[in-house]
Amino acid sequence: MTPAERARALFEASYGRAPSHVESAPGRVNLIGEHTDYNGGSVLPLALPQRTAVAVAVSEPGHLRAASEQVEGSPGTDFAGPISSRVTFADYLRGACLALAECGYPVPGVQLAISSDVPIGSGLASSAALLVATLRALRSAFGFQCSDFDLARIAHRAEHDFVGVPVGVMDPMACSLANPDSALLLHTRTLAYEQLAFPGLLEFGVIHSGQRHDHASGDYRVRRRECEAAAAMLGVTHLCDLEGTPDGVERLEAAALPPKLRARTAHVLSENKRVAAAVDALRAGDAEGLGHLLAASHASLRDDFEVSTPEIDTIVAAASAVRGCLGARITGGGFGGSIVIVTAEGQAARVVHETLAACKLGLPQLTPRIIVP
Repeated sequence: MTPAERARALFEASYGRAPSHVESAPGRVNLIGEHTDYNGGSVLPLALPQRTAVAVAVSEPGHLRAASEQVEGSPGTDFAGPISSRVTFADYLRGACLALAECGYPVPGVQLAISSDVPIGSGLASSAALLVATLRALRSAFGFQCSDFDLARIAHRAEHDFVGVPVGVMDPMACSLANPDSALLLHTRTLAYEQLAFPGLLEFGVIHSGQRHDHASGDYRVRRRECEAAAAMLGVTHLCDLEGTPDGVERLEAAALPPKLRARTAHVLSENKRVAAAVDALRAGDAEGLGHLLAASHASLRDDFEVSTPEIDTIVAAASAVRGCLGARITGGGFGGSIVIVTAEGQAARVVHETLAACKLGLPQLTPRIIVP
């Protein structure tokens, strides 16, 4: 059964009636452009075939309930009230309703049922997929007049401002606007975007390491604070603003940044340039060039930004050693999650399976699994 079919069945089992609407949103894999979104740079995500679906029906005012097949004991969970300190799935639903209300779209009462194929903590935007799917369902149920672009902005506000997770804008934009057969080039400073057709000469694969990450706590917040501190010392709002200033290079060279902040800045600026180069490679159908950029991105994320892990490095190295792999890197916020692999046409399935076989021998504490293909 698809997530939409499972969500519908769960709704009927939980509430004894059929939903009025079932909506969904995809997870995303970021091809390149990691930790550039909250630094004012560009990103290049793709939508995954895996989706999160939300079944919905309007209920009496004050009645806000949700069931999720991913959360044990969730049927009938009341998500009215304040955001909790633990960051639960119900908090994302509360955040969605609070953000909608702030934009003039109140949700008086509703019943929801949620099903998803996007693994939680995989670095594939499971929380953004949940938010965008929920907002789409609420839009359909209540007839809200807001675009997919509007919903992406509301989803970001829900997670960042209400749930309190310091994510960038890429994930909700990708889950709301991207599709599987093209890359979404998003300039996060302006939110201008375009769809880039994914050349038939290229394929990509995704492996979830089995090492779960958590943006709500941990070092992701630390990295963001480090970037903000470096930007403040350089006199810019975002690190990528340096690229638009006449004296950006001189300012960076003259700044007395601590070594750690200099390394973080080096990653962000070099990664933003890699996004532009990746766009050129996609347009030219340059598979090998794109692969080299992914490899360079991983090295930068590992060494300068320090968000990889030994387990992820093992999987990337295993993939890179497989015949036909053109490039591989960690994808998502880091500290676990998934890797993305680029191959020539017709090679992704074999490369992913051979990588998985090699990783299972070298990672006894983890169970990596195929996401795509």
